[in-house]
Amino acid sequence: MPDAQGFTHSPAPVTLEGHGVRLVPLQMAHAPALAQAAADGELWTLRVTSVPGPDATEEYIHQALAGQIAGHMLPFAVIDAASGQVIGSTRYHDIVPAIARLEIGYTWYARSRQRSHVNTACKLLLLSHAFDTLGAAVVGWRTDNYNFASQRAIERLGAHRDGVLRHHALRADGSVRDTVMYSLLAGEWPEVEHHLSDQLQRPRPSPC
Repeated sequence: MPDAQGFTHSPAPVTLEGHGVRLVPLQMAHAPALAQAAADGELWTLRVTSVPGPDATEEYIHQALAGQIAGHMLPFAVIDAASGQVIGSTRYHDIVPAIARLEIGYTWYARSRQRSHVNTACKLLLLSHAFDTLGAAVVGWRTDNYNFASQRAIERLGAHRDGVLRHHALRADGSVRDTVMYSLLAGEWPEVEHHLSDQLQRPRPSPC
């Protein structure tokens, strides 16, 4: 268990693989494939998400890598392990080493991969690395108050709903959102790990 002095290992770029997906450090070279993944469903049109539009993918990656250099982000490209196709992105963010805290967010997948095993697999990989390797004391999530699908997905993981920060952040369209906050403590992780592993063992219908 980490103490108040921080992580047992510092967060650093790493490849995580298992359950049919591979998370690799996000690079500028991923821009064309990432744009193609976002085009599957025109995800940038969704008001409550932060998916880059066709002309904004390189800037999206640039900002993510700037956060990595600054030490508060660790972004990944999500890749289908069988085909090698980029199918989305996710990242650690708001990394606070002094208290061994990080959040998981900026997560999105091509529409054809939604409602599949992909999100559960990615969360299991990210949570395992955060708690078992980095020694995180807590992992957090935040989402738009109107992003009900995201809230349900986070709650299915077993995270605790901490509350709502009102008038908290700008959306891409310039409106101001309330933010719903969630967390999972290190002591709660073993039960959640068992739950997620069990979910991945259950058969799922193939995504349309």
